[in-house]
Amino acid sequence: MPSFSYTAIDRTGNKVSGSVSVRNKADAYRELESRALTPVLVNPTPEGETGAKSGGAKPGKSSRNTRLKRQELVLFTEELADLLDAGMNLERALKILQERQANQSIRSVSGCLRDEIREGSRFSKALAIASPSFDELYSSLVAAGEASGSLPEILRRLVVNLKQLFDLQRRTVGAMIYPITVMLACVVLLFVFSTVLMPSLSEMMQKTGQELPMITDLLIRFTNFMSAWWWLILGVMVGSAVGFRIAIATPAGREWWDRYKMQLPAFGPVIMGRFYAQFCHTMSNLINNGVPLHSSLKLVTRGTPNRYIRNRLEKVVLDVGEGTSLARSMEKTKSFPEQLVDRIAIGEQTGELGKAFSKAAAKYDEDLDVRIARLTTVVPTVMLVFVAAIVGVVAYCMITTIFGSMSGIRGR
Repeated sequence: MPSFSYTAIDRTGNKVSGSVSVRNKADAYRELESRALTPVLVNPTPEGETGAKSGGAKPGKSSRNTRLKRQELVLFTEELADLLDAGMNLERALKILQERQANQSIRSVSGCLRDEIREGSRFSKALAIASPSFDELYSSLVAAGEASGSLPEILRRLVVNLKQLFDLQRRTVGAMIYPITVMLACVVLLFVFSTVLMPSLSEMMQKTGQELPMITDLLIRFTNFMSAWWWLILGVMVGSAVGFRIAIATPAGREWWDRYKMQLPAFGPVIMGRFYAQFCHTMSNLINNGVPLHSSLKLVTRGTPNRYIRNRLEKVVLDVGEGTSLARSMEKTKSFPEQLVDRIAIGEQTGELGKAFSKAAAKYDEDLDVRIARLTTVVPTVMLVFVAAIVGVVAYCMITTIFGSMSGIRGR
């Protein structure tokens, strides 16, 4: 069994040294904790290092690839930020989450992260091992926090972003419940109208010798077509969806789709506003914590999931690396608002680029709140208008058919 030498602090505060024979470095920490020792330094001895390399699998690990729901991801990030703000180191904070958190998924992820960190992995690299819920943006921002020494601040910002997304989804779903319910009622109405009412009304019109109104006849033809060819329509819809997924899986297709999403009515401004707010907050944190501008841009670029924006940022990184100012580089891409470029230019001239990003981030946060409010108001309203139009057409068809039948009866 491999051996590990250690230096630790005992209960009396004295520094002690020794060695333990365990299976891996994580077990060495556990053994020291069971002896009421606080580890300071744990390293494998030459024999222990050899044994560890030839040992194959690493037992004693917490389960990996545990998925976290969005609420669990927010809770994990928020509690970890609280513990780090309280002055704890990362390993100690993860230990508390592993032992005292009631949520089993968070405990499992915290344990896996703690094991990886004990064995020398960086926190940003361990995230990808612990859970697929930590996406590339999350890991890249954590890496930026590690590089700048501002990990708690970065985690706080991640909490805000995650809550914004969750709140946007919750508010959008809540606002859509009523119009979707009305639309389902409209579908039921159309079904009853085309299968029960219209056959009776058509028979009545034929007995009176009257012809169906044009709009009623068109509605009947449409419902008959849908009932006869629904399988073909469904097949075309499924095939189109599959083809679309295949197309956007390619680099060119993904870039086109990411660009098109930003041009969608109502949704596009929200997507763009969220990116600008995230970009400014992250750059502000990095620059204010001493990370060089070029390195900050690289970290932000690597953490941007939107391919179209990432390609533009890569051009900015190249230009800045060649000595071009950040404002000029962003202006050349024609993908950033003029107001943001002007703020950055002023920040570069005054030597307060981090402050300029902070002010821009606050502005885009306010704009994002306004855009989200508009989105949750406009979309349900449009759906209600659409449903009202359908109900109006059906009601008009019924009324004109009934009055036509009554006129035919009176004429006889």
